[in-house]
Amino acid sequence: MPSCIFGPVRSRRFGVSLGIDLSPSIKQCNFDCLYCELSPAKAIAAQHEIIPVETVIRELQEALSAHPDIDVITITANGEPTMYPDLEPLIEQINTFKGSKETLILSNSASLSDEKVSHTLLKFDQVKLSLDAATPEIFAKIDRPAEGIEIATIIQSIIRFSHRFGGKLFLEILFVKGVNDAPTEIAALNHALLQIKCDRIDIGTVDRPPAYAVQALSYDELYSLSHLFDPQLPIHIVTRSHTSTKVGNYTEEEILTTLDKRPLTAEDIEALFDSASKKRFQILKGQGKIVQIERSNIHFFIPSTNLHRKRSK
Repeated sequence: MPSCIFGPVRSRRFGVSLGIDLSPSIKQCNFDCLYCELSPAKAIAAQHEIIPVETVIRELQEALSAHPDIDVITITANGEPTMYPDLEPLIEQINTFKGSKETLILSNSASLSDEKVSHTLLKFDQVKLSLDAATPEIFAKIDRPAEGIEIATIIQSIIRFSHRFGGKLFLEILFVKGVNDAPTEIAALNHALLQIKCDRIDIGTVDRPPAYAVQALSYDELYSLSHLFDPQLPIHIVTRSHTSTKVGNYTEEEILTTLDKRPLTAEDIEALFDSASKKRFQILKGQGKIVQIERSNIHFFIPSTNLHRKRSK
């Protein structure tokens, strides 16, 4: 069996991470998502190839000795890591020697209705949950779940977990062109997200060769789509490519209004603003009308008036 440890990997969202793959040999997942970077495989209800906890711990400790300066220990899988039956004793052991390093798990949220899984995830420092759809039809189409998994149950489980969890909670929505990007589906997602307490909502699209013949959204399409969400939601656009048609010649007022409605990263600004707009942005920043804030490892620009409003609450 191949090693279950990979990395370190540098992530703009999570820092320098050492990964643990709890299914290093084969894909074992309760979803068969259209966009998955792994080969198609029928969704299953339980893992049938299980790596021993002792093996994971031994390999992790060896890797930490070789790479002591990482930020995060990330648990994932060729599939869904919460299907690993010994997840609770694994995280409990890791917590005894991780020191200042934080633990992170990347989950598709499907097992969160299981109280044992939900209780186990409370022992992580950071949790990233996926929510690609909010209606049964689109959920079945994009995530292709194992029998018996329902999106309404997943959403209610995320809501409950978000109000119990004391660490950093991130949500991720991956959009596929023509599948889950309709305004009606965004409205359903928006309704669900407003009930969830989380630090950041990452929206992205297909950026690796997918399991099935599906198409990605462009950066401009993701940016436009981001404005369909409620402004109070902590939306962050995630994409490897910031190729854009350049929205264009923003006035100073338009720049401030844009940042008020949707905080932007430096990469977003590079993609969206033409050269004249970038100069106006720098002037506003120099005047103190635009400030930079950190939101769960990501730096955003907002109008300074927003910062003052937050401080006055």
